[in-house]
This record gives sequence, C-alpha cells and structure tokens, in this order.
Amino acid sequence: MSTAVPLSADQLARDLAVRDLTDPAAGPHALQLLVERAAGALARLWSCRTRVHRGERIVTVADNYDHLNYRADDVTRDTRYTRYVDDRRMLRSHSSALVPGALRALAVEPTADDVLLVCPGLVYRRDSIDRLHTGTPHQLDLWYLTRRQLPTGPADLTGMIAALADALLPGAAYRTEARVHPYTRAGRQLDVEAGGEWVEVAECGLAHPGVLAAAGLGPEWSGLALGMGLDRVLMLLKGIPDIRLLRATDPAVIAQLADLAPYRPVSALPPIRRDLSIAVDRADLAEDLGDRVRDALGPDADCVETVEILSTTPCSALPPQALARLGARPDQHNLLVKVVLRPLHHTLTDAEANALRDRVFAALHQGTAHQWATTP
Repeated sequence: MSTAVPLSADQLARDLAVRDLTDPAAGPHALQLLVERAAGALARLWSCRTRVHRGERIVTVADNYDHLNYRADDVTRDTRYTRYVDDRRMLRSHSSALVPGALRALAVEPTADDVLLVCPGLVYRRDSIDRLHTGTPHQLDLWYLTRRQLPTGPADLTGMIAALADALLPGAAYRTEARVHPYTRAGRQLDVEAGGEWVEVAECGLAHPGVLAAAGLGPEWSGLALGMGLDRVLMLLKGIPDIRLLRATDPAVIAQLADLAPYRPVSALPPIRRDLSIAVDRADLAEDLGDRVRDALGPDADCVETVEILSTTPCSALPPQALARLGARPDQHNLLVKVVLRPLHHTLTDAEANALRDRVFAALHQGTAHQWATTP
C-alpha cells in the first residue's frame, strides 16, 4: 500500500461542500424516501426498532477499514482508492464506515433485544464518468442486530433479501451470488434484472462476530449486514436515465425528485463528442481518467456525460511519427478516449465544447506534445 497522500485544503473543501441528498437537513429528496422504505420494510419484517446513525463524512481510517476487518495490506487502502485527510483520517469510502460507531453506541446503550441500524450517506469513491457512475455516490448500510436465544443464520439472510427486493423494486427478478466481505460471513451479492441485464444493487451477509466483538458487543449478539447503492436503486425504481439528474437544478426535474413515482423525461439537449488520442504512463482504467477529469474541471465536470476508453495500444507498437505526434515514450500506453459533453441545462457552443475538450485533454495526456482544439 502506498503512503497516505492527504487532500489539499481546496480539494477537501470542495468534497465537503457536496450536498448529501440522503440528509433531510439539506432539503427533501427522493433518496430519503428510499431510505425510509428500505428501513421500514426490514423493521416490519423483524418487528424491531430502528436507530439512524449518520456520523461525519471525515472518519478514522480505523473505522473505514480496521474495525471492519480489512487487512492492513488491502489494495483499497491505496491512495488511488482512498481520499486521505491525514495519516489517521479520511473521507469515508463507503457507508459501512459508519457502522463501527453505530455498533459502539449500541454496546453502550442497548435499548432493545432487536434493533435495525440505519446508516445512510454520501461517500467518496474513485469511479468512471458515465450515466451510471459518480465519484460521490450515496449508500445505505442496514445492520440487524439481535441478542435473542437463536442466532441469525442463512435463512434469515434470505428473508431479508426477499423483503428488501420486494419493497424497493417490486416485481423485478433478482438473484444472489456468493461474495467474500471482510465484515461478513456467508456473504452474498444481490443483483436485479433491468433492461435484460443483471445490475448489482447490494451486498450482504451474516455480521462477522469479530466486528461485533471489536465494538464491545458480547457473544450473545448476532446479526445481518447489508450495504446498498442508493443512486442505482432510485434510478431503476423511477426510470432515471442519467445519475447527474439526481442533482439537477432544472425545476422540471427537481419536482420529480420529491417522490418515488416514475420519472417523466425532460427534453434532452444534444450531445457533443470529442475523441482524444493520449499517452499515459501506465494502462489507466476508466476510473483513473474519471478522477482526473473531475479534479481538473471542478464544477464544470457536470458538463461531461461520458469518458470512455475505446482502445489501448502500447506506445512501443506505434510508428515513429505517431510517437512524435503524442510526445510519448515507448514505455507508455496510447489510449483512444471518447468524451461526450452534454450539460443538463444548456447547449454548449462549439467554442465552449472545444475549451472543455482541451481542459480534459490537458488533465489526461501525459506526453510532451499537445494537440489543442483552441489556442492554449
């Protein structure tokens, strides 16, 4: 794992300024209704109380990783995946980072023998740029804890999955596959069918006894753990085609994000495509490109609908004139990247599109020669 590289003050301020759509204090949003629906379905299933735990966006590295049984050398701790504030703190990378604190609070004040912990919130991820992904998604962890005589088991997990799928996406076909998570046993992944494809919406399992014990809960406690992506579920439930619409400022869109009724399309603006040929120092993934574009464009990143790698070629396989045009070294890779520009609320002029294209190109290209669409 690489040494933690902290965010700059500007980066941290920008990330903390992003609105958490699950938080009622920031204004109403359909994601809050989705949280209520999910928590309500499981509370009714087990006839238990709910305890909502939101916590802070800046969490300890221990709560994000160590207290959830992540190994010290786990690749997710690398700075490519984690936004460190300092050596001990980070921006939470999943809503599961809220769970250790919720478990500790339960250990101090166990108000009932059965409880559903509800931990929703905005998280910070390395992700690609397209209609389904964002670097600041919303997640929800639901952990059912009980200290009754019979411990929870696989049958309880199956019942939880069925109740949740029926409440959130009624009528949708779903399936589960075995998965390994550090904080669960008998882990599963929940997929639902949408448009002829299987879409992952949640991961779950039996709450790991080691995680419960580390929080101060005795061996009489057992439970179930589930984490889900709220943005994806809301888009499937309402039929929303682009994740950027969840933060839209168009009144015609905002009005539709106050409930869970089907989304009625608002007229789409025309896309503008720009293809880039760039050199990179390694075989970057779409997630790497997405992070660099977001950092470079800041608020203007919302103008970018898609950043997609169309092809990858070792620069050693390129003819000399191509290497010279890129200013690339033979040990680099040449990526052909498709960039689709389409703001949600206004049409770009050619000059604006070219200016954005050049900013994206500057953020991605690691060669010494540049091909600008505008005068730099």
